[in-house]
Amino acid sequence: MSASPHGSTLDEESYARAALTYLVEPADRWLNDLISAHGATRTLEAIRSGRLPDPSGDIPTPPLTRRMLRQSMERWRVRLDELPTPDEVIAFRQSGIRLICPGDPEWPEQLADLGHEQPYALWLRGTADLRFNCLRAVAVVGSRAATAYGSYVAAELAASVAARGWTVVSGAAFGVDASAHRGALGADGVTIAVLACGVDVPYPVGHTELLEAVAAQGVIVSEWPPGRTVSRLRFLVRNRVIAALATGTLVVEAGERSGAVNTARHARDLGRRLMAVPGPVTSEQSAGCHHIIREWQGTLVTTAAEVIEHLSPVGATLEPANAPLVTDLAAPTGPTGPTGPVGPADPPRPRSARRRRVRPALDLDAMDLETTQVLDAMPARGGMAATRIAQRAGMAPTTAVRCLAALAASGFIERCNEGWRLSRA
Repeated sequence: MSASPHGSTLDEESYARAALTYLVEPADRWLNDLISAHGATRTLEAIRSGRLPDPSGDIPTPPLTRRMLRQSMERWRVRLDELPTPDEVIAFRQSGIRLICPGDPEWPEQLADLGHEQPYALWLRGTADLRFNCLRAVAVVGSRAATAYGSYVAAELAASVAARGWTVVSGAAFGVDASAHRGALGADGVTIAVLACGVDVPYPVGHTELLEAVAAQGVIVSEWPPGRTVSRLRFLVRNRVIAALATGTLVVEAGERSGAVNTARHARDLGRRLMAVPGPVTSEQSAGCHHIIREWQGTLVTTAAEVIEHLSPVGATLEPANAPLVTDLAAPTGPTGPTGPVGPADPPRPRSARRRRVRPALDLDAMDLETTQVLDAMPARGGMAATRIAQRAGMAPTTAVRCLAALAASGFIERCNEGWRLSRA
């Protein structure tokens, strides 16, 4: 256990996982196998010494597997001189960067669906709680070279689902990604940016202000440690995390061979709900969307209500299907979009998020016992962290987070700087 001058601590297992993000590229099945069998601490010690851990249990490791592990270990050892000290990892908190590991209260459990490719740890920068905000999240992805139609539709749909309490996940790239983040921010919603570089690296540089806005209102996520720059392969590797964090993935515009289609493929393979927005049959930027609908049985969607209905089959929190889109964005009037005609798929002019009507998903008298206990545990004044609320309610953090999500969706509680508080409404 290492202690910082400010009293912060870092246990050995968390430090080992942080160190492994420096040594090994994400999604390495051999490293995940070692961590599963021996834990991160023993795995790090083995890499440092250059000797494989002794086989655990009664089943010996096959010779071929041990040879592959040795080859991998030699590859990982190349970066040993890049390892930070425990105090250096702790110091990242002073710059607003935090580390989360499997088993931590903020760790999204759905990442386990990635199996041998699940992250060793995640680096975060931002104010939002990652686990809670991924309980109801939709990934909105698409082409970097988006058309005016694609950028407009991405912003409108993202703003509308964010105004209805859903988190928007994307990759902070040019085009559709940026429009999705801006749409969510414009609706005062939460958005998550999953990067292919360190959370402190503004990439693309032109999105420096956008990333700062995401950190202020949501959270930036990366498997790579602070300071690590991008590479072409890293974009494809991070796409699986975008798909895994979200309840479903919405592709707005995409070529047949594109990163957005790669993300959609991960969503399909993970069993996540898959949606696509149709476009002109003459547009190469919509060919990937049409492929997803035709070949992968993706659901064709054109409105936020259809997106949420597909993600929430019960439909308990839906507004009527003919409700206007809810954003703070300025919508064009007449038959033209931001730069010209965009066709009949244009959504109607939105109304402000401040004027939206929220239909409660829960009735106070119909709450289950656990949700009632969480509501009773809320402080009468001020805010409180989710872990503290769980402690006061006498239940596991995972159960408390589920109840908090239901209470927030119903308008009983709301986010604040300290965590959660009773809704002022």
